[in-house]
Amino acid sequence: MILFALPALAAAAYYVLALIAAFQWRRQETPDAGGAAPAVSILKPVHGRDPRFYEAIRSHATQEYPEFEILFGVSDPEDPAIADIERLRGDFPGLPISLRVVTTAAPNLKAGVLGALAAAARHPVLLVNDSDIKVEPGYLRSVIAPLAGEKVGLVTCLYRAAADSLAARAEALGIATEFAPSVLVARLLGQAEFALGSTMVLRGETLREAGGFAAIADYLADDYQLGRRISGLGYRIRFAAPVVETNLGGSSWAQVWRHQLRWSRTIRVSRPSGYYGYVVTHATFWAAVAFAGGQWWAGAAALALRMAAGVWIGAGILGDRKAAAWFWLIPFRDLFGFAVWVAGVTGDTVDWRGQKLHLYRDGKISKSVNLDPNR
Repeated sequence: MILFALPALAAAAYYVLALIAAFQWRRQETPDAGGAAPAVSILKPVHGRDPRFYEAIRSHATQEYPEFEILFGVSDPEDPAIADIERLRGDFPGLPISLRVVTTAAPNLKAGVLGALAAAARHPVLLVNDSDIKVEPGYLRSVIAPLAGEKVGLVTCLYRAAADSLAARAEALGIATEFAPSVLVARLLGQAEFALGSTMVLRGETLREAGGFAAIADYLADDYQLGRRISGLGYRIRFAAPVVETNLGGSSWAQVWRHQLRWSRTIRVSRPSGYYGYVVTHATFWAAVAFAGGQWWAGAAALALRMAAGVWIGAGILGDRKAAAWFWLIPFRDLFGFAVWVAGVTGDTVDWRGQKLHLYRDGKISKSVNLDPNR
């Protein structure tokens, strides 16, 4: 019967590591850039108008920083987000804000648009983040400062999610209490070759050395691939202190399932060993197995540590106050997440913004079938 307890104990040990990683994160010092504030080009690839889009892009325009520009790129001249971009240009006439309509044959439209924006950028430091990312005052200085560190090639940061529906709230809870702990544990164990699309700060010369965005235009996980290439050149990837916010909108359970399945299958082909090793982190499932086998002490330990680490990291580090208020939903979201993980073990197609993409073993993609854009 002790066999029923072993997976739960492994999950408990994982969340002990998450608690240790959270403690170390709290102790990290903000690097001193020595007053340096290099000019920055903010590259914003846009595909459709996300909820609270204007609020997100305005948070970049209001940054107090000596010199920066914002470059937006769309692949569709009729993109509904263009109206908000033009509004931003009108509200901030003194800020260099440009919009480019990019024609690209890249399977990853985002990478194709980023390639065009990087070529048009005027400044030596580039900042890339997703179109729906909202940032706090002081963000620019805080994420650029670590780039001054020795052999630092890329700076990234954690993120939390805002949500409107119960389904989206469950997904946001997973980001705050499951995904973020996995990132901290990976850093604790020395796996620091990845970047997050929430923020990627790098020098233009480093990007060119890594092959530019053209080198990752065939991959779905462009942020992971960029981080891996820069790490492979001998550079370090640093996490900055700010936590940014993405918006999940009013997603249905079907939309959440497709989004999470895309994410799951992308991780599987990008980092297979990490994906299959991730099975041990599903503490709620293994706690249920332990309970079914009469090993209540093991199940209780796994569930308690999972809840404690999730709430501490979600609410205490990410600043997601709803992670604490909705803590009771964590076990139910975990079981949904385990079902997604199981479904992600197989399959070679993913849905991305109205397109069905074929996913290959090496993480590359090819376009397949256009779907209903409202999906």
